[in-house]
Amino acid sequence: MNIYAIGDLHLSGNPPTKPMNIFGPHWDNHWQRIKEHWLSTVTDEDIIFLVGDMSWALRLNDALYDLNEIASLPGQKFMIRGNHDYWWSSANKMKQAMGDSINFIQGHGTARIINLNTNEDSNDDAENSKHTQGESQLILAFGGTRGYICPDDANFKPDTDQSIYDREIMRTEAALQEMEHAIQALQKEHAKTENTSEPPPITRILLLHYPPFNENNAPSGFTDLMERYHVDICIFGHLHDQISFKRIPSTFGTTKLELVSADYAEFKIQKIL
Repeated sequence: MNIYAIGDLHLSGNPPTKPMNIFGPHWDNHWQRIKEHWLSTVTDEDIIFLVGDMSWALRLNDALYDLNEIASLPGQKFMIRGNHDYWWSSANKMKQAMGDSINFIQGHGTARIINLNTNEDSNDDAENSKHTQGESQLILAFGGTRGYICPDDANFKPDTDQSIYDREIMRTEAALQEMEHAIQALQKEHAKTENTSEPPPITRILLLHYPPFNENNAPSGFTDLMERYHVDICIFGHLHDQISFKRIPSTFGTTKLELVSADYAEFKIQKIL
């Protein structure tokens, strides 16, 4: 098993009702390019994190073409909401519409024991990326929410944004707490069934749509939570300009940062683990 991620697919049906090349020719045929790389890279056993802005649709019914396109591709898919996902509905309605083909985990967290591939092949090599040279067992804990722009960002307006920011901090912590509860449950089960061996090591992944800090990369409530809950990797998207691409550091404290906006990754699925 491998772990991959991508964000900001910005789909709008076929033919697209909102072609993304209005933002530049680098977006030409972007979904076809993403699909081709996805199909050549990802297997059904792999995990794919989708970190928001999946469809321009305004209602769930209108988003179903885009969601079914995503669902038809290989991998176990876990999705959070982006700021443009206006179609996002209640968990029950989305479950009824998509079944188990996409897992919507907004504001929630979970954990599972996985066998992670340990080969070092680049996911740019379509053939080698699917060949397993070894496996290591670990507890993979993941969860997240949309996030929000952070205080002292140029676009942050305290009168209207502070309450939304505070709410997203609470949702993020709720997801991290669920991750910890799931980890503890797995460790207890392991102790019962495998009492002669140590439990597998833990990797904690936080999914956000927005980056976890403002435009100056300053500490925030999100980075405080990353430190407090020992987040190993934070995956996010939302950013679409070269200045932002260049300002994102590779780490914040002890947390590895993974920007996975589709255009940042040149419309390829990014391998996380």
